[in-house]
Parts: sequence; C-alpha cells; structure tokens
Amino acid sequence: MTSSLIRRVLLSVGVIGTGQWLLSDVLHIPGGGLGIAVAATGLWWLSRPPKPPGFREPTSLKAWIERCERVLNQFAELEEVLGLQGLRSSRETELRRIEGFDAPLTLGVVATEGSDLPATDQLQQALVGVSSLDLCLANPLPVTSTSWCWPDDLQELDVLLHVLSLPLRAADLLWLDQLPADRPVWLLLRSSAGKSADDHLEALRCQLPERWHQWLLPWSGQAIELRGVLQPVRQQLMRSERVRQGTRQRLLSNLHRRWQADLETLRRERFRLLLQRSQWIVAGVVIASPVPSVDLLAVAVGNGLMVKEMATIWSCPWSAEVLQVVARQLGSAALAQGVVELSGQALLGLAKLDGASWIAAGAMQGLSAAYLTRVVGVSLADWMALNAGVAEPDLEELKRQAPLLVARAAEQERLNLAGFARQAREWIEERNSCTTA
Repeated sequence: MTSSLIRRVLLSVGVIGTGQWLLSDVLHIPGGGLGIAVAATGLWWLSRPPKPPGFREPTSLKAWIERCERVLNQFAELEEVLGLQGLRSSRETELRRIEGFDAPLTLGVVATEGSDLPATDQLQQALVGVSSLDLCLANPLPVTSTSWCWPDDLQELDVLLHVLSLPLRAADLLWLDQLPADRPVWLLLRSSAGKSADDHLEALRCQLPERWHQWLLPWSGQAIELRGVLQPVRQQLMRSERVRQGTRQRLLSNLHRRWQADLETLRRERFRLLLQRSQWIVAGVVIASPVPSVDLLAVAVGNGLMVKEMATIWSCPWSAEVLQVVARQLGSAALAQGVVELSGQALLGLAKLDGASWIAAGAMQGLSAAYLTRVVGVSLADWMALNAGVAEPDLEELKRQAPLLVARAAEQERLNLAGFARQAREWIEERNSCTTA
C-alpha cells in the first residue's frame, strides 16, 4: 500500500471515529449507524486510487480549436528554440481552413473491387428529401494492398456508405478494420442471388465487431427497396448541422494527432542533440570527481541543465522539484537494473572486438556515466512525451512505470551501442588531444 493511500485511509478512520463520537456522545443524535454508513462511504471515496492524468479529448468544436491553438503555440516556441521558420504559419493556414469548412453536405459511396455500386439515379431517388447533398462515388478499393489505408479524398466526406457483397471477403474485413471509430459509416449489405441478406445477418454479427451492429443495412439488390433500406442514412443526413459539426471535430482531431506526431519528431531531434552534449559533460564531471562511484548520477541529472531544457522542449510546466524527483526515480530504476555494469561489460567487449586501446583506465567510469545519462534521458523523454500538456504528473504512477520505461530505453540504447562506442572513441581522442596540447 502506498504512503499516500495509507494517509488517506488513516484520515478516513479518523473521520469515522470523530463523527461517531460527535453524533452519539456530544450531540446525542440517534442514528449512529447511519453516520457510520456515511463515513464508510467517505472512506471508500478517499481510498480510491487517483486517476492518472492524461489527455482529455475535447467534446466541442470550440474546445478542439482552442486545443489546436495551444499546439500552434508550441510550434511557435519550437521555432524559437530550434531556429526554424514556418513551423506555425503553414499549420495555422490548415487550421483556419477546417475552422471555416463550409462545403456542401457529402455522402461518399464506396465498395471493394468486385462489388457493384447501386446506380447513381437509384441512389439519388433513395435520398430525395436531403437538401444540398453532394453524392460522391469513389473508386473501388483494391482487394490486395501493401498498406490498407483509406484514400485521403474520402477523409473530408461527412458520411460513408460502404457497399459490401455477402458473404464478406477477407479484403472487406481488412478495410473495415482500418476505419476509425469516429467515422459515420453505413454498411449496405448486398445479398447474393437467391439468398436473403437476413440469412447472413446472424453470422455476420458474430463476424463483425459490435461497433458495426447498428450500422448494418441488409439489401436484396432490388432498386425498389433501396429507399426504404437507406431511410436511416437519409434521417442522419437531414440533421446536416450536427453532421457537419461532427465532421469538423473529426478533422480537427486528426489534425491534432498529426501535429502531435510532428511535434514529437522535432522534439526528439532537438533532444538527441541535447543528450549527446549532456552525456559527455556528465562523463567529464565523473572522471574529474574524486568519488569513485556513479551512484549520485541520478541527482546530478536531476539538477542538471539537461532536465530543464527537456522540460522546455516538451512544454512541461513542472517545478524544478518535480523534475528532480522524476529524474531521480528513473535514475534509481536504471541503477537498480544494473545499467552501469551492463554498459561497462558491453563497452569492454566492443573495445576487444575493435582492437584499439581507446578505453583508458580512468575513462571507463566516465563512459558508464555517459551511457547511464543516455538511458535516463531517453526514459525521461518518453515520460515527458506521455505527460505532455499535463499540469502535474502523477509521481505514484511514475514509480510503477519507471522500471518499464528504463528497460525500454536500455534496450533501445543497447541496440545502438556501436554508435555510442564510436562517439565515445571520438570524445576520448578529443580529450587526449586537448591534454597533449
């Protein structure tokens, strides 16, 4: 049981005891059992584990725009940090386009190769009553593909009508798997000759995820039945304002997701330069230090400029004390997993394979410190990426995740150990040349 949970439980027990005494002995109010029940409810509430912080997806168009504006500001900050131009302006143009998106209501009709679409006049007749509707007949989706990604020109369509021939093929299921949950998509199930679509529905509901069960439209293929079959689609399209609002929010959600990926790529590029510089500063300090141990490296990393600069790169508004706690926790996890010992053995192995005498007696400890800095730095970058935009990180959750974060970072850096050894050789040669000069 964690210390915070113990404090919450002790507080709750105190509340129960004090409340019962006040009700029964001081105020002489009957119904002490009710007081205990109420207090027990308080105990349950106080002892609940805190919900870990995370990104809360906006639920309105205005909130999505405000969220995207904040990401634009982060691009502007990176422009200044990285000395780049155009990170914000090009993306702001895209945001304004979606914000003012005012195209007619659209219904996209699509099928995989080998499945026939209803005739255009049949669709138009079936959708009579929906005003200002653009009907878009898409090119067939291939049945073989190296990447099952829906075409970009279908992304901005408000509603999709996916025509499928029964029974479904493997390609049909693969295309359905790639549709995000927030896309309004109706499945028009066209039965084979001589067999009703209803005959397939029970097996189909077992075959498809539950999210599709309310979007199934069985159709015999007869044109006269199409209007009745498409009645749910027609009703949805008649609520055009709500549909358009949902489309804008979906486009902003996709935009936000893409921007976050762009931000993370830029941040990682900047972080790698920072890490490469910081690791050799730490190595130099450890070599110069009279203390023959790197056990205090976690504290050094926590108090170092690297952590502060990383907080700036990831726009983390955390206090210096919180940053120190996070870095120390990850550093302790790295030391507990033997990252220093493993790095020393691996570096010695690489030195033997290389056949060079570039690892001097006093340099091994500095190199191990540099390698530990890399592992702690990478795990800290992963943690900051997970908590970007969170006002206050959950330190209890960090304690649980620290071993896994460090293990992943150590594995990632182990795979790149040859590159680290090459950088280490260059660093030692540079130190030797400065010493002889």
